[in-house]
Amino acid sequence: MKILVAAGNGGIGAAMVSVIRRRYPAATVVATWHTTPPVVEDDGIRWEQVDLTDDSRVKVLADSIDSPQWVINTAGLLHRGEQGPEKSIRQLDADFFLHNINTNTLPTLLLAKHFNRRLCSDSVSVFATISARVGSIEDNRLGGWTSYRCSKAALNMALKNISVEWSRTMKQTAVVALHPGTTDTALSRPFQAAVRPEKLFPAEKAAGLLLDVIEQLTPDQSGQFLAYDGSSIPW
Repeated sequence: MKILVAAGNGGIGAAMVSVIRRRYPAATVVATWHTTPPVVEDDGIRWEQVDLTDDSRVKVLADSIDSPQWVINTAGLLHRGEQGPEKSIRQLDADFFLHNINTNTLPTLLLAKHFNRRLCSDSVSVFATISARVGSIEDNRLGGWTSYRCSKAALNMALKNISVEWSRTMKQTAVVALHPGTTDTALSRPFQAAVRPEKLFPAEKAAGLLLDVIEQLTPDQSGQFLAYDGSSIPW
């Protein structure tokens, strides 16, 4: 079994790598990092430094992995420095908006471009990206967080589009968007005050729940937006 975890040194990414190693000790695990060196040291993990927004670098990565069963992208951005999610449209900053799109949406498109027809075809394969419930248009009741919501909604459309195309050309692949719940990572830490303790998941718990969902996926579920408990989220 071969598994790629893109952005495997982030909060959920590192937890995902750790849980995969425990569950699948014989698997070949490739994980990527960009600016921060990996926090998980394990001889069973092949670490690759990759800018997931660099088309040519993602191609090199794809060329180096033969027929992976799972490609899991955990890259994500909610805030940077003093810039965080907007409370009002008056706070929209064009550069921050495009940075959200570049980080939250583009990597999945590039991974799909270069892993097209490269995933394992002998059994069910999975192409999954960590999305967020706030990317659901139908579920939006509060407004705000414009840059993040838009980038996740764009990500969801990207995954839906990929699933439609691959249903014709890669019939054994399940393409899904996954919502991990509110996870105790650096991404969510400034926004945890209003989260009930039982709804704030340690990173390894969130990773384990997401892997539970991934392990049960079938090609018939391709094109779905699923929560950590396997329930469907409206687009």
